[in-house]
Amino acid sequence: MRHDRSPDGDLPPVAGPHLHVLSVVSMGLLAIFLAAVLALVVADVGYTDWETVVGLFRSREVMAAIRLTAVTSTLTLMLVVVFSVPAGYALSRYRFPGHTLADTVVDLPIVLPPVVIGVSLLVFFTTAPGRWIEGMGFRPHSVAAIVLCQFFVAASYAIRSAKAAFDSVDRNLEHVALTLGCTRAQAFRMVSLPIARGGLIAGAIMAWARAVGVFGPLMVFVGSIRMKTEVLPTTVYLELTIGRIEVALAVALVMLAMAFIALAFIHWLSSGRRWWGL
Repeated sequence: MRHDRSPDGDLPPVAGPHLHVLSVVSMGLLAIFLAAVLALVVADVGYTDWETVVGLFRSREVMAAIRLTAVTSTLTLMLVVVFSVPAGYALSRYRFPGHTLADTVVDLPIVLPPVVIGVSLLVFFTTAPGRWIEGMGFRPHSVAAIVLCQFFVAASYAIRSAKAAFDSVDRNLEHVALTLGCTRAQAFRMVSLPIARGGLIAGAIMAWARAVGVFGPLMVFVGSIRMKTEVLPTTVYLELTIGRIEVALAVALVMLAMAFIALAFIHWLSSGRRWWGL
């Protein structure tokens, strides 16, 4: 059956009446979920006030946490990109002994409770290889330790997204590039990489957003020392422990705004650079 596409490339809506049982149920459940999420956000906004939010940027502790969050999440993002692009390409293009096992292991950090990653890191550094790494200058209560926690929690999202992005690239295009004289590296750089770019960027942003929100592994493996290892998620926890719920919510709203911007950019990329679905 032939379908005429709209000018922006999308298929037209499914033919038939707009109101039927499926549309009412599906749209109704979507509306309930959206209302629930927005109710939580509105409750947070209503509990705090603009003066408290502005006051965050006058607090030495909070500003130090913001700076450390920016530094560590940026370093984590760079490390994630270095690993995720070639790892995702390998999972997409090559079949090797243990491929299914490797594909499964990549997803483990996604399904594991994040605190388990912190416990595992803590135990690893009691082993001989861990003590050797520590002897080379690695310290648990350091920026490097924060980046390590963020990397293990976030990298799987980027690798999985990279694999999906490369899966969507027609392999015949790479074969054509090879017949025209390109090496495999050139075919990857000039054909696969540009086509998969949107998915790679989306995965990197998702990983970055996940890294910014890491909490459990940091509390277990790094700890939360003010002005030293405190990042935004641990700021929320520390403010709650001393009863300053308004400040904790103000920090949470800052993180919420960061996450919203990151996710909006991902959806903007995946929708062909269109906004509001138009």
